[in-house]
Amino acid sequence: MRTLVLGGARSGKSSWAEHELLATAAASTDCASDAAASAVLHYIATARPWPGDSDFHSRVEEHRIRRQAQAREHGVAWHTVDDVDAVDALASPKRRMLLDDVGTWLTHIIDAQGLWEAPRGSVAPWTHSLVDAVRNFPADSDLFIVSPEVGFGVIPEHRSGRLFRDEIGLLNQQLAAVCDRVVLVVAGCPMEVKAAS
Repeated sequence: MRTLVLGGARSGKSSWAEHELLATAAASTDCASDAAASAVLHYIATARPWPGDSDFHSRVEEHRIRRQAQAREHGVAWHTVDDVDAVDALASPKRRMLLDDVGTWLTHIIDAQGLWEAPRGSVAPWTHSLVDAVRNFPADSDLFIVSPEVGFGVIPEHRSGRLFRDEIGLLNQQLAAVCDRVVLVVAGCPMEVKAAS
């Protein structure tokens, strides 16, 4: 099942997605300790801290520590994939994957391609590739995709902020269309926006 998890900053979306995937893995092994111990969850990490940015590095480390602690509680292990692009990682699907998050992936693409001053829609070749990879993800596997919902606030003052808001909003719509389920997390509370059929 493909699940898109949306939420604002510090909404609890990543933690909720991690917990759900861990619970799914534990349930599928029928709680048999030997099988659960061998379960591996694949975490596609998209954050790329800037050199010298100790605050962002700390945030990434905090996520990693929380993930590993949760995994130990469930008797499973996370395998982190952070040296390849998310599209490439999804092209070689594993049984259980978590992509966290689409916002940092999109920022990296815009940075790498120099698109901050480009017309809106210039990032479409990359976003379409991501949507296609999600669409083609095997139906008998579990994929959780975490993405920021940034459309609730005021219009950003700077062009780059408006560009990011518009591009991530459109990408979230496209991902929601190909996902089986969409969950919005607000203040740690999940609300199902699109239920699996």
